[in-house]
Amino acid sequence: MRVVQALRFGGPEVLVLGDVPEPVAGPGQVVVEVSVAGITFVETQIRRGVDKWHEQPELPYVPGGMVAGRVGALGDGVDPSWSGQRVLAGVAAGGFAERAVAEVGELIPVPEGLGLPEATALHTDGSTALGLVEGARIRPGDWVLVEAAAGGVGSLLVQLAQAAGARVVGAARGGRKLELARELGAEVAVDYSGTDWAGEVLKATGGAGADVVFDGVGGEIGRAAFEVTAAGGRFSVHGASSGEVTEIEPAEAGRRGVEVIGIEQLFGFGPRMGEWAGKVMADAVSGRVRPIIGQTFPLERAADAHAAIENRGALGKTLLLI
Repeated sequence: MRVVQALRFGGPEVLVLGDVPEPVAGPGQVVVEVSVAGITFVETQIRRGVDKWHEQPELPYVPGGMVAGRVGALGDGVDPSWSGQRVLAGVAAGGFAERAVAEVGELIPVPEGLGLPEATALHTDGSTALGLVEGARIRPGDWVLVEAAAGGVGSLLVQLAQAAGARVVGAARGGRKLELARELGAEVAVDYSGTDWAGEVLKATGGAGADVVFDGVGGEIGRAAFEVTAAGGRFSVHGASSGEVTEIEPAEAGRRGVEVIGIEQLFGFGPRMGEWAGKVMADAVSGRVRPIIGQTFPLERAADAHAAIENRGALGKTLLLI
């Protein structure tokens, strides 16, 4: 069976195509015939060996924590009705493979009317976006600033915030990404490669700043976004694509009455990810949200897929088609 393995920690070039024995489903497990493998930015940082939030895998390892495909072989004790079903599945041993073993409790049926690539693009990003929106308590009429508004999570946050009645400012880098943010419902789009993008946010919000900020970038951009969070607003941190998580001193936030919802919130999302995945997929079938698949690669070009994400050129979600 073909897989992609990381032979060492480093750049995308460490991802190499290889062959391993066919996987076997144990009790309570299934083998998924993988059609699509998802990729997250965090996984690129794990591959580099610089991620601070997850246990470092033992080398060599197969990347990829989420796949979509049809259920093939069943292990002992698995309901036969799972056989042949289209599913999303979280996999511990890695999804950059033609087949992957998953616990039956990790299977999420994909509804009719939704393609497997679209389903993969919605989970884990869609589930995360729903959790972030719920935690930030968006109210109709709120100004919501979304960083990385053309990315996998950001593009969904723009849509969910707009659907909740908010007025959205999408922040991204470059004309293509700004155009996509507007297409998805952002009333204002600002380029944070400019020198005064934060000033543009203040101008758009009448000088008050954003009631809710979704910070997925961190670093200087995250810090600037905090500065344009409205008094009494919510500053929600969910990523650090800059390499540095935005950290706000409680006393500083308290002086302005800003509630900081730290990146630690993500650790509490686990028990509800399946529920949120089902909801966001139903929203996609009904047309309430649209997953953005910016680029796809075959399994043998997994290194190129990782590079596209790290180079910040990718729109929406990047997927492997197997």
